[in-house]
Amino acid sequence: MTPSWTTAAGRTRVGIVGLGPVGRAVARAVDGSLDGYLLTALSARRPAPAQEFADSLPSRPAVLRAQEVADACDLVIECAPAAIFDQIAQPVVEQGKTLVVLSAGALLNSWHLVDTARTTGATILVPTGALLGLDAVQAAAEGVVHSVRMTTRKPLRGLLDAPYLQDRRHLLGGATEPVRVFSGTAREAASGFPANLNVAVALALAGVGPDRTELEIWADPDLDRNTHQITVEADSASFSMSIANVPSENVKTGLITALSVVVLLRKRTSALQIGT
Repeated sequence: MTPSWTTAAGRTRVGIVGLGPVGRAVARAVDGSLDGYLLTALSARRPAPAQEFADSLPSRPAVLRAQEVADACDLVIECAPAAIFDQIAQPVVEQGKTLVVLSAGALLNSWHLVDTARTTGATILVPTGALLGLDAVQAAAEGVVHSVRMTTRKPLRGLLDAPYLQDRRHLLGGATEPVRVFSGTAREAASGFPANLNVAVALALAGVGPDRTELEIWADPDLDRNTHQITVEADSASFSMSIANVPSENVKTGLITALSVVVLLRKRTSALQIGT
């Protein structure tokens, strides 16, 4: 039987909105090594470079406006700035299709889309991204979770554009040792660090929610990688995890983020699936 998310030809038509390092890496993977998928459409803020990139790919996908991608595709991968999240996501969800979300913080601010998806039959997928262990957090959340804490440490340059720090630049100016720049909840971090802390929101959605997930952010002038440490206390287990991500061309994003999306897509068509 053909899975419900595939086209009549047996391949899922994929669109990607946002062609930064993550979007381009995922596009190349879909076009080259993922069976069961057809790269159909791309969208980016600057159409000319997007067209040049599209022409370099074997499938020669169409270059469309962000809000048009849903019409041409069965599955849309959002790799764009949070500011345009709704215009990407709304058509996908309203048409009952599949949306892969990298801007998890933006999803948190557009939660009505989850309610719409329940009505239309759409599926919203949030990849693990630059994090680890979300399967363990989800399993623990089936029982009683007492606390979830995350500490993120980033190079200074990876935090400079964060809205939360625009009036707090003095915290970073001339820093020669690690400086704590934020302490609060994942929900608060989502609005203050929209390009930096989607991982915190993904963790929150996997576990106890954005208001109970505690977060600290440190700016560290000696770091060249984004690091995350997670500690969970639950009735089923106590565990801690840490990861140090090699940055992509965009210092705010790790190389592993694109690979996480590729694995998510591969898993959807695999006869053997590992992990929950």
